[in-house]
Amino acid sequence: MYKEDYERWLAADLQDVDLKTELQGIKGDEEAIKDRFAVALKFGTAGLRGTLGAGTNRMNIWVVRQATQGVADWVKTQGGTQTVAISYDSRLKGWNFAREAAGVLAANGINVRIYDELMPVPALSFATRYYNCNAGIMVTASHNPAKYNGYKAYGPDGCQMTDDAAAVVYNQIQKTDVLTGAKYISFAEGVERGLIKFVGEDCKQGLYDAIESRQVRPGAAKGSGLKLVYTPLNGTGLVPVTKVLNDIGIDDITIVPEQEYPNGYFTTCSYPNPEIFAAMEKGLELAKKTDADLLLATDPDADRVGIAMKCPDGTYELVTGNEMGVLLLDYICAGRKEKGTMPEKPVAVKSIVSTPLANAVAEHYGVELREVLTGFKWIGDQIAQLEAAGEVERFIFGFEESYGYLSGSYVRDKDAVVGSMLICEMAAYYRSIGSSIKQRLEEIYKEYGRYLNKVDSFEFPGLSGMDKMASIMEGLRKEAPSEFAGKKVVKVSDYEKPEETGLPKANVLIYTLDDGSSVVVRPSGTEPKIKTYFTTLGKDLSEAEAEKEKLAAAIAPILE
Repeated sequence: MYKEDYERWLAADLQDVDLKTELQGIKGDEEAIKDRFAVALKFGTAGLRGTLGAGTNRMNIWVVRQATQGVADWVKTQGGTQTVAISYDSRLKGWNFAREAAGVLAANGINVRIYDELMPVPALSFATRYYNCNAGIMVTASHNPAKYNGYKAYGPDGCQMTDDAAAVVYNQIQKTDVLTGAKYISFAEGVERGLIKFVGEDCKQGLYDAIESRQVRPGAAKGSGLKLVYTPLNGTGLVPVTKVLNDIGIDDITIVPEQEYPNGYFTTCSYPNPEIFAAMEKGLELAKKTDADLLLATDPDADRVGIAMKCPDGTYELVTGNEMGVLLLDYICAGRKEKGTMPEKPVAVKSIVSTPLANAVAEHYGVELREVLTGFKWIGDQIAQLEAAGEVERFIFGFEESYGYLSGSYVRDKDAVVGSMLICEMAAYYRSIGSSIKQRLEEIYKEYGRYLNKVDSFEFPGLSGMDKMASIMEGLRKEAPSEFAGKKVVKVSDYEKPEETGLPKANVLIYTLDDGSSVVVRPSGTEPKIKTYFTTLGKDLSEAEAEKEKLAAAIAPILE
């Protein structure tokens, strides 16, 4: 079957010259053809994500058109404004894919609001809500390497699409021939017909106003003298992040020159992910050179933000997503209590794989901390529940250990712009009282204990990778380990059993050990890898690290 598909694509007018060249180049290469055509990229709640190239198992204009026809079919059943918002980041072919999606929607009689320049995930979520859209589309592959692109679908609340909606879209995609099934008119024709319009300045300004309203101590950053190095990692963060920081009074910002402007090749770091050291390297060099207080880095679609903080001895230390989540929770709680802006019965939300240190901090401030499955849509879901009850102001903060933060209900996905603003405000405030982020973090550890949270990843590439991951998870369920590194397993939480967890079904296993540490095993929803999350507690960092290494060594043979 896949050989026939290959021949059909080869004979078609593919409109993108790169696709034709690629197909001609793999003629007679059985494995290369099979890899591109044996399966199709599957549309799920995270949308689509794959390598750029020709075929049904690649990201290209035809797969984008097919997916968008599925979205259009769903939108047409929803009533409402019959409008879809679209944004895109700096990835290769991002603007092409955004335009193609707009052309399919317009051909289906659906209105489109598309950004006239690349804008991040929070901007798409905001526009979806601002224009009362039925759906939103973000063309991005987040922090994946340059050869990837993707397509995230959002529901009317600006949150990533629900399982039910994604299932309907997927069924419609299955009925749509990839080369001929999608309705399509050119972008220009869609504009002429009045179906495609650009996002207005009022919407863009509305986003900035909403973000800046989340300041905890307004004015704290002005005149603080905070010195910042910032890298947008060649993505979408440059304009929104620098605008908001300037607005709140931070103007000593040095941008990493090689990573300043949009560049989908990500030539300075192969993996533009602020969670990893290589992506921060250029920024760290510049921070040392300029003696900056803080290094800030946002990923290409600006929904995650990572930092390095200056320590008293002049060195720089990377701050983990868990540490920053706890620091921000602590800062927001203390600041809002001090300012009298803490709502009654405040609620914070974190994912089940994020640090239990947040539970201790929330308890200290009398904040209800809700735990949800991994994936920011579940945090968005908690905000929606509060909104439905007329209590949305109770939500003060949500975070995931993977560097995703949100304060406020104006969007329903993680937002590196508000994250950047709050981190810089916090750093400026601590600087103004003779403290620092580093000092406050040490105080938190002293008060609550030295928690260590580390994540390891095991990759399973190729067509057989997903099968191998499935068999590993099945094996862990059939024969649950009774101990790791001599520590007894006292509880196994299997999130495939919602009747036991009280949360929706998910492929996650959590092992609680007799010394209070834990091991979480979870296949990634977007990449061919299994992630292991370790939480250990020690009297100091070296003891907590030694405990983590023992646990990692114990589980590694199971995952290889």
